[in-house]
Amino acid sequence: MSPQLKTRRNGQVRPARYRSLQLPVLIWLTIVWVALWGDVSVLTVLGGFVVAVIACFVFPLPPLRLDVRVRPVALLWLVVRFAVDVIVSSVQVAWVVIRPGRPVRNAVVEVRLRTPSDFVLTVVAEMTCLIPGSIVVEARRSTHSLFLHVLDVGDVAGAERFRQRVLAQEVRLVRALGHHVDHLEGAR
Repeated sequence: MSPQLKTRRNGQVRPARYRSLQLPVLIWLTIVWVALWGDVSVLTVLGGFVVAVIACFVFPLPPLRLDVRVRPVALLWLVVRFAVDVIVSSVQVAWVVIRPGRPVRNAVVEVRLRTPSDFVLTVVAEMTCLIPGSIVVEARRSTHSLFLHVLDVGDVAGAERFRQRVLAQEVRLVRALGHHVDHLEGAR
């Protein structure tokens, strides 16, 4: 989702600021406020709601458009595969640290995601960061690309293997939580 642009009277183009109040955001911020205070009372809830309204006016956000459709079997597979990836990567990182002699070669790998969704970009970036041995250096909304620093990538083939693992993670995420999966059917 690219930012909407607005043209000022002097001809300058800038991103549009959003001034709408979104009920899900207000509810979420109120819940966080009540949780931080640790007391559920009428005054705390009303105070949290007022703070949420002020926060939404001071820090406007674009409209939330989540096109999520939960598929339980695919979600279970996403969680299981993510847990396996975390365990396997933890062992690999431990081996890289304790093995003698061989120098560690790191790389920054660009991965262009196939899905033009900010939600997918964010979740894939977060899940990839939680797997040991990689961290997101930059995420570009304009190209839906992630730049990841990857531990112990020996050559171009190793970078391509990592890229394919991230793209497979994207496919599993879209199958578990996405609405439109037609363009990903051929990818695995």
